[in-house]
Amino acid sequence: MNLDASLPALAALVVDASDNAVVLCGPDRRVQDVNPGFTRMFGYTADDMRGKRLLEVLAGPATELPPFAGVAAPATPPDLRTELLLYTRGGRPLWAAVTRNAVRDAGGRVRHMCLLLADITLTKVHEVLQHRVLDAMARELPVADLMNLVCEEVERIAPELLCSVLDVDEDGLLHPLAGPGLPAALGDLLDGYPVGPDAAGGGAAAWRGKPVEVRDIASDSAWEGARGLVLPLGLRACWSCPILASDGGMVGAFTLYFREHRGPSGLHRRLAEIAVRLCALALERERARQRLERLASFDMLTGLANRFALKERAAQMLPELAGTGTPMAVLCIDLDRFRLVNETQGHPAGDALLREIAGRLMRCVRSIDLTGRLGGDEFAVILPACAMQQAATAAERLLAAVAEPVALPGATLQPAASIGVAMFPDDGGDIDTLLHHADMARVQAKASGRGGARFFNEEMQQRTRERVALEAALRLGLRDGGLRLLYQPQVDRRSGRLYGVEALARWTHPELGEIPPSRFIPLAEEAGMVVELGRWALTEACRQMAQWRRGGVPVPRVAVNLSARNFQDDGLVALVAALLDAHGLQPGDLTLEMTESVLLDASPDVLAVLQALRAMGVHLSLDDFGTGYSSLSYLHRLPIHELKLDQSFVRDLGDSATARALTSTILRIGDSLKLTVVAEGVENALQAQLLAERGNAIVQGFLFGRPMTPESLAAWLTQGGQ
Repeated sequence: MNLDASLPALAALVVDASDNAVVLCGPDRRVQDVNPGFTRMFGYTADDMRGKRLLEVLAGPATELPPFAGVAAPATPPDLRTELLLYTRGGRPLWAAVTRNAVRDAGGRVRHMCLLLADITLTKVHEVLQHRVLDAMARELPVADLMNLVCEEVERIAPELLCSVLDVDEDGLLHPLAGPGLPAALGDLLDGYPVGPDAAGGGAAAWRGKPVEVRDIASDSAWEGARGLVLPLGLRACWSCPILASDGGMVGAFTLYFREHRGPSGLHRRLAEIAVRLCALALERERARQRLERLASFDMLTGLANRFALKERAAQMLPELAGTGTPMAVLCIDLDRFRLVNETQGHPAGDALLREIAGRLMRCVRSIDLTGRLGGDEFAVILPACAMQQAATAAERLLAAVAEPVALPGATLQPAASIGVAMFPDDGGDIDTLLHHADMARVQAKASGRGGARFFNEEMQQRTRERVALEAALRLGLRDGGLRLLYQPQVDRRSGRLYGVEALARWTHPELGEIPPSRFIPLAEEAGMVVELGRWALTEACRQMAQWRRGGVPVPRVAVNLSARNFQDDGLVALVAALLDAHGLQPGDLTLEMTESVLLDASPDVLAVLQALRAMGVHLSLDDFGTGYSSLSYLHRLPIHELKLDQSFVRDLGDSATARALTSTILRIGDSLKLTVVAEGVENALQAQLLAERGNAIVQGFLFGRPMTPESLAAWLTQGGQ
């Protein structure tokens, strides 16, 4: 690089020897000279650059041009420091830290501009990739998508490479997670292959716990069965690194593939180091998630399915069995006098007995049967394709297996059990009902002398018939106007004005009188009427809102409770739009309340319904917040306007520090997410005061107004809301 003769020779040597790029420009910002470090960094010589503006050559598709990139050069260009994504002669992206200083003559006029460019690609790649991976993890992206993201970013920085990530399971078997540029057949070949010293595609690195280099895939014996999949792609060599967890355990392997016979460069090693660190973080997190899933699905003491998993698997069977008319038996099994074992022998003996009984139950059933522990000393066995006589035989076999002596340290136990049996479809059409009926039968078996089995009998069936009669009356009430809505005020305490009203369903049975919602709404859920009930409430509330509007009754909005199944109904959006149009209402006149069970079905279809309702302008509220599933990872996905603080928190505010702390937390969550929080169940002044002290403004409860008929609400408003 040629410099002014006044520059000491030593300085010239330093500039020429520097790995940083040095660029000398004129006042017009056109390049006059560059040092050898520039050529090494970008691939352009001084002759290539002279007379050109720097960014005309180095900018690329993703470069964000800085202010000094304009055509017109300022008379006195300021010194600056910035970071730019530039591109080498070969098209490789390169992040550079750029420092520009003006060189002035004695009169202060700019004669030259000197730019120093330092390669910060690896630092920037680490920063960007880590940010992207952590953001994707926060959004709960699948681990395979995370691994693909890492591979694609490495391949973008080093286009001469192809990358892959393999998972190593607890049995030491390989499973492909990512390889966006590699054939799917290679992943299929490696899937389930054991790690070992001669394993291909990263398996050897995972076995040895250190990097493995293969400079010639064509001649490497480990690649004998797989080289035909990679050689046609022009891949000639590979370098694999083990991915280790924080405790040193092996969780995977990261592999770089090359198109020439070679090993990794310094850049490749540093890229792999970054990628391996992020892959380890993501794979450890996935392991933890899988462990939590196992904990959520299996009983840790016995290894059997827990209640949740058992019900889920049984529920998956029912549609097929119903379609073919195939019966199924549900058996609830309870150990007799188990408490006595715990009290006399101690809990370790009780645990040992439970494990032994679990093993005996598993040995008595077929491969298609389900066995689970419901809790305590209660087990369940579900027998698909099993008629009543077969169920009776199975129950006797299970009772005999349980009754075999159990030898424990210091004692030999003689266990016994009581079994209740319910049959699908005669005794119930869903797993909850079947388990409930089987449990009722188990109670009868225990009351009849223990050690035996009972089917869900006629006496129990009588109770079922009463339930069916109530269900029929509810269906008739829905059809013939036997149900009505009352409206409870929601008050903004800051202004004293009405914030809105909540529509609450009430049912008067022609013979039994008032049936509480806590009884008829679950009945509607079980009977498949809850969608119809929600549609009725929505229709009636909109009709009443329009009537209030015509009568000049100042109700800002009406809130209607809908079940999770209503939001699974793809006709809900059209129904709401039609009702608003038919009654001349604005979307903001209506609030739809959902329970936290919607979080369990935050499927794309349900989310699409919620997004469409919000886009329409309808308000959405999450009811009973804090009592159900309350997952913040789901909450941020729901397009809601409002949270309803459950009355259980409000009820305990006066004498529970925990309730006060949780209430404050929920109010802060609402505030940070810019959601209105409505506190329901406010019944006394102390509760109202404690809520106000914590920043809550919108309240609902008997202290401010009981549920009222439409006429009573209008009178209440006329009297000033008293």
